[in-house]
Amino acid sequence: MTSAPALPATLWFTRCPVPTATGIAADRHWLTDEFAPDGITVRSLQDAEPDADREAHFTHALPGLFREGGNVPALWARSCGERTRLVGLTWIEERQVVLVAPGSGIRSAGDLRGRRIALPAHSIAIDFWRAMALRGFEGALASAGLSLADTVPVDVPADGRAGQWAAELAALRRGDVDAVYVKGALAVEAARRSGAEVAVELDDLPDRRFRINNGTPRPITVHQDLLDEHPALVDRFLAVLLRAADWAAGSPAEVDRILGAETGAGAEGVAGAYRPGTHRTLHPDLSPERLALLAEQESALRAHGFLPEPVQVTAWADPEPLRRAAALNATHPKSPQSAAP
Repeated sequence: MTSAPALPATLWFTRCPVPTATGIAADRHWLTDEFAPDGITVRSLQDAEPDADREAHFTHALPGLFREGGNVPALWARSCGERTRLVGLTWIEERQVVLVAPGSGIRSAGDLRGRRIALPAHSIAIDFWRAMALRGFEGALASAGLSLADTVPVDVPADGRAGQWAAELAALRRGDVDAVYVKGALAVEAARRSGAEVAVELDDLPDRRFRINNGTPRPITVHQDLLDEHPALVDRFLAVLLRAADWAAGSPAEVDRILGAETGAGAEGVAGAYRPGTHRTLHPDLSPERLALLAEQESALRAHGFLPEPVQVTAWADPEPLRRAAALNATHPKSPQSAAP
């Protein structure tokens, strides 16, 4: 008779510096509390000592890892052959804009025709920054019936620059480019400091397809090995995330505080990047709509050469862990609101 695999000593999680149920649960210590009775330590790649394999945030080459982060590295890891499974997707509006220099005359997506657009270049295994810029410009241009072919892409070397978007905004100030794509809380603050003007607010575009990017939709992935050997641990982890999303929906002020810590931005940056109601949008699902939007992203990333092999999104997705997690919470409800922070 084959014995069950021993429980892992450690479960890892990683998340991007954006609104996530994982970040909420970590801040409230609910992940630690959930698995402590099993003798399992829960550790964050971001907060761990130097012994942590931080590259696993991109490669997911760590079987005991839960990842809630951008879809570009997640799709890339799967495309490279890592045995991950997609177990949830969120859609959280995170301010996406095209910035231009004051007095440029660019006031809309249509005005980008013939203009020089900044495409950052980083010497990293998967240049998600470049992917974000490409997809951001594609969305903006498509809203005006245009494409990248209607612009002049300009490579902007970005290695060694301190701060997100620093290389692109510096190129804009120098007049090397006419437009820069940025997103998120730190981008809001950086844009103000640089004096740049907003030409296109992608969040105002009515069609969600124009806003598909690294974080929209944002996947939750786990390794197939963990799912095969310890499905109950995966279910319980996801159940904590669902409870964290429930709690966040009723705690906007606390969510803003946590977002400030997660993003490294001040209150003004958080308020400028995340619209009212963001605290009610942290619940993951695997709805046909979100899967279709992720499939569009996969197709675009592959067309741009970011993915070495196709990723069949629907085959990658496994809805059962999230279903079981919801059933766990329904059968054995807990009250995270009463847990100690």
